[in-house]
Amino acid sequence: MSQKELVLEAIQELPDDSSIDQIADRVEFLAALQKGINDLDRGDTIPHETIKKQMAAWLTE
Repeated sequence: MSQKELVLEAIQELPDDSSIDQIADRVEFLAALQKGINDLDRGDTIPHETIKKQMAAWLTE
């Protein structure tokens, strides 16, 4: 399925009274998911332990 087909299908699944903002949010969400998948495919990730340390630091600030 092409990216265009994926987006069109996601939009068609929304209720008919969806606002342009809701449609844009759905498209933005799909784009973020695809970016994450692409990052994973490239191995461009942050180790779990690094994230745990960063979050612990944020929570103590």
